[in-house]
Amino acid sequence: MKTGSGSGNFSLQPNGIFYIRDGRAAVRATRDFVKRRPTVDYATQSGPMLVIDGKLHPKFQADGTSRKTRDGVGVRKDGVAVFAISNGTVTFHALARLFRDALGCDNALFLDGTISSLFAPAIGRKDDYWNLGPMIGVFRKS
Repeated sequence: MKTGSGSGNFSLQPNGIFYIRDGRAAVRATRDFVKRRPTVDYATQSGPMLVIDGKLHPKFQADGTSRKTRDGVGVRKDGVAVFAISNGTVTFHALARLFRDALGCDNALFLDGTISSLFAPAIGRKDDYWNLGPMIGVFRKS
């Protein structure tokens, strides 16, 4: 796990971990996760955190100029994971506000930027990017 500084979005502290444990989802800052060391069924680290315990990441500015297609994951109080991807370019601040203010997530994590993509034919979204990193699939239980 990366807990130190470095270059790029991933190293903008705090970064965080999205994990699932016993069918419930959670997002925690990496340092908090490392302190608690919960047993998990699935986990992925990314960064930066968008929302930390109900507060926007302190480095995000409402007038930020970095605009990209972005996606992330947040978790509501009932433990349900909420994934979002922008339809166009957005700032980190705007994505963080979406998770906190519109989706009700006290903790949310940025997953990816420029190469963010979604394959969801039912809603007409079939993004076509080749150089993908980690992928998360969501399926309805049968």
